[in-house]
Amino acid sequence: MLNRFEDAPSVESSLPVPTIAERLDALPFCRLRLAIFAVVTLALFADIAEVALGNALGAVFQAPPRTMTPTELSVFLAAIFAGGAIGAPIFGLFGDRIGRRRALQAALAAVAIGSFAAAASQTSTSLIGFRFLSGLGIGACPPLVAAYLADTMPPRLRGTMASLCAAFGFLGAPALILLLRAASPSFFGVEGWRWAVGTGALLAALAAALLSLLPESPRWLAATGRLAEAEEALRRFGGGRSRHVDMPAAAMAAAPPGTIGEREAAGRSFILLCGLYALSPWATIGFPLMSGAVMVSKHFSINDSVVAAALIMFGPVMGNLLVAPVVDRISRRASLIICACSMALLGLAFAESAEFVTLVGLGIVFALLSAVYASILAIYAAEIIPTQLRASRTAIAWGIGRLVSTVVPLVCFAIIRGAGVWGMFALIATALGLSAILLAVAGPRGRSREALI
Repeated sequence: MLNRFEDAPSVESSLPVPTIAERLDALPFCRLRLAIFAVVTLALFADIAEVALGNALGAVFQAPPRTMTPTELSVFLAAIFAGGAIGAPIFGLFGDRIGRRRALQAALAAVAIGSFAAAASQTSTSLIGFRFLSGLGIGACPPLVAAYLADTMPPRLRGTMASLCAAFGFLGAPALILLLRAASPSFFGVEGWRWAVGTGALLAALAAALLSLLPESPRWLAATGRLAEAEEALRRFGGGRSRHVDMPAAAMAAAPPGTIGEREAAGRSFILLCGLYALSPWATIGFPLMSGAVMVSKHFSINDSVVAAALIMFGPVMGNLLVAPVVDRISRRASLIICACSMALLGLAFAESAEFVTLVGLGIVFALLSAVYASILAIYAAEIIPTQLRASRTAIAWGIGRLVSTVVPLVCFAIIRGAGVWGMFALIATALGLSAILLAVAGPRGRSREALI
């Protein structure tokens, strides 16, 4: 006689089977996650250092022995952002096609090659060209770092780890600027700016090499149907094999991500991000990029302007360190709105001030809030875009910001010459106000401490 319970389903088999992404989220913070954090922080360190050098070199190249014309200087400052406008979407698409890790490696390789060549360049034209090449990778690194971190970090620590990554990454700005200062006018017969640019290239190459030791995102692998590879990557994070419910590769390739409502929401989120990234460079890039030029226009010396620019660059470090413990406990949208409004007021105060200490203090606080805004926006972007589209959509939006950044130096120099510092900061305040309105009217709240879609 058959046991009457023989055909009854077991309790275990009736329970929902967690997906690879859910199993990854449930795992504790481990040494591998710490290693990922360290390597992508090094990558961001090199990326931010290269961007910040444009600020310092903008002041250095206004004086002998390498004196650029105003037009050459504007093009030089814009070249890296022009490269980013092209490189970010390309490498972002790679991030969704070949993986976050490999795309980030390729972007860092472009940074290293372009920067080594720029450090060896002998003419303004070649220097501008190689800065453009570096920009191809520099523009792509931040969104790829954000996507890789969002994919691999536990939900409860996603914002904290991204903020800490930004905090330590932003140390690249004062580090290379102070190296430039220490090595100027020359060191062992080589101009100081060449040492600084070459060091940034070396750091980018090191980060690219270290990435080869890390696994691809299990979340991305599962989302693209590469389940065996996803299981193997998950094992390196400490997750054992189990039955999975992720869609097969064929079905995943045929079906767009999410329901119709989710796809429409992702489309609206993408449009919002494009708007926010188009507005943000006027503050997050315009202020640090032009702070040295603003100091010169207020009749401070070149040396004082470079020192002020370096000190202001510590603001982002402090801002991200202060916000890291609480960033996962507050609304992303509310944080962005508060930062935008505060920066608008601080920028106008900076325009009014004339004392060196006051200017540096206001600059540090502005840079602090600017960096917090940029970091939270990167987290926000990664959270509101689905996994299958995360790298490409966020990188395209970031690329739009880089495209706008190409005209920021041109417009800001023109405004300073025509309407003065007040005119430039009025433009910055307007862009920040529009960003706050967009977020308040159309922004989703974000996914603090929640699983990604």
